[in-house]
Amino acid sequence: MSLVNITINNKDFQVQEGTTILNAAKELNINIPTLCHFHLHDNKTENHPGSCRVCVVEVEGRRNLAPACCTPITPGMVVKTNSIKAIKARRTMVELLLSDHPQDCLLCEKNTDCELQKLAAEMGIREIKYKGEKSKYPVDNSSYSIVRDLDKCILCRRCVTMCNKVQTVGVLSAIDRGFETIIAPAFSAPMLETNCTFCGQCVAVCPTGALTEANNTSKVWNVLNNEKKTVIVQTAPAVRAALGEEFGLEPGTAVTGKMVAALRSLGFDQVFDTDFAADLTIMEEASELIHRLEHGGTLPMLTSCCPGWINFFEHQFHDLLDIPSSCKSPQQMFGAIAKTYFAQKMGIDPKNLVVVSVMPCLAKKYEAARPEMGTNGIPDVDLVISTRELAKMIKEAGIDFNSLDEENFDSPLGESTGAGVIFGTTGGVMEAALRTAYEWITGEELADVEFANVRGAEGIREATISIKDTEVKVAMASGLGNARELLEKIREGKEHYHMIEIMACPGGCIDGGGQPYIRGNTDIIKKRRVALYTEDRNKTLRKSHENPFIQELYKDFLGKPYGEKAHELLHTTYIKRK
Repeated sequence: MSLVNITINNKDFQVQEGTTILNAAKELNINIPTLCHFHLHDNKTENHPGSCRVCVVEVEGRRNLAPACCTPITPGMVVKTNSIKAIKARRTMVELLLSDHPQDCLLCEKNTDCELQKLAAEMGIREIKYKGEKSKYPVDNSSYSIVRDLDKCILCRRCVTMCNKVQTVGVLSAIDRGFETIIAPAFSAPMLETNCTFCGQCVAVCPTGALTEANNTSKVWNVLNNEKKTVIVQTAPAVRAALGEEFGLEPGTAVTGKMVAALRSLGFDQVFDTDFAADLTIMEEASELIHRLEHGGTLPMLTSCCPGWINFFEHQFHDLLDIPSSCKSPQQMFGAIAKTYFAQKMGIDPKNLVVVSVMPCLAKKYEAARPEMGTNGIPDVDLVISTRELAKMIKEAGIDFNSLDEENFDSPLGESTGAGVIFGTTGGVMEAALRTAYEWITGEELADVEFANVRGAEGIREATISIKDTEVKVAMASGLGNARELLEKIREGKEHYHMIEIMACPGGCIDGGGQPYIRGNTDIIKKRRVALYTEDRNKTLRKSHENPFIQELYKDFLGKPYGEKAHELLHTTYIKRK
């Protein structure tokens, strides 16, 4: 596109023709407030329905104010973003939104994280000017992961764009017209009765409290105060790369040691690492891949660590149910081992052992509640909280997080390798599996454990790895829209791979639906990714099969990888969902 001359607030600029007024203003560091506009992830997808009308500006020659988010720049355009007329109109729009919005900000899950609240404060709005009928809808808390409160919806359609364009799940859309308009599933069905994957990306982009996570913090406090229960906790790899942001630390600051110290201060009996179970997952997943390669099994094999992706697969690609790995996710493997092996070693009745997970993902809450995720009627994992929920608990307990001394995880379920920690980013599961599969197949030690060709931020990537006499072709997809694209090519026979890693959230778990809100800031995602790779490099052991505690687990309890006992505890099945 060619550059064109424009005037904004009496200053002359050159911008690309066709750029919207809002995006041009951002490039020029001119602030125009908005609620509905949003760039999603790598800026390839943009939400600009012009629905909130908060970003209106004056354009010379036009009678009416123009919404900056969806008005393209034209040559010679003269714009005023800060005229009295525009400022008064914006204020009126926010006042109208507030007139149909609940006034329970102190009790709202997104209090201090609400963009409407922030905008009202910036505009100095201190009273509800317009009073009258308010929308009133029942709260949908049918799922274990997401709560929908339509009374707080401002019809910005960010969730619609995320659900339909980015994730291609197709659950949320606008229903009815005028004052009756709502954003909901078809026929206003409860979320649990839809194709929702519970990835939580809609929650991550919602500017108000219309979409929030199902909060489990009170349940965790209750079990911590129950003296009859032994309560242990596991923390996913991506949590340590983002938790510090909730306490003002620079994005990308790994806070592993402080996180462990905080969890002990909260009262958990022992603090363990999901990275241990990630190493265990690789033992099973790599064994399954080798078994398929050597015995003519179904290929490609798809990783099964991400519950959002599994939900998506069961709903929309159930004709390919034989290709995902049968391995449970690391979260569930940890719980299964904790309720059996660990409970036996410690002499604890599994019924009195409570396993709490801290996860970057809201789908993990749903996954833990799946009826097949347990042994002898005892669930693998009892409670799941997000990174955000953990931060709230630390603050509630009055813990000065930043001044905590670093502490180590407990043994044996807290010991891990670098391969386990990179599970938190797209490509990490694949790389961890390749590190082990390569050495097992060739019998040779890897000179360089880093498979740089599977790393990256692109939504779909592929690589070919030479392992002995086989050219192993692999692919990685992050974001369910990219997963759909890849799976449809496989379904049609257009692409052939040996193994595929899929993560529901764009960028992987580091940008999960339960992580600190970043409002589409891709720089923060990159910094979180670097934090995980740095922790991997700082580990003494970097291959899952080298973990001595994993080796001991197989020797004393599980037997051989992919064996009978391992299948009983660490593997699962999938079902066709409507």
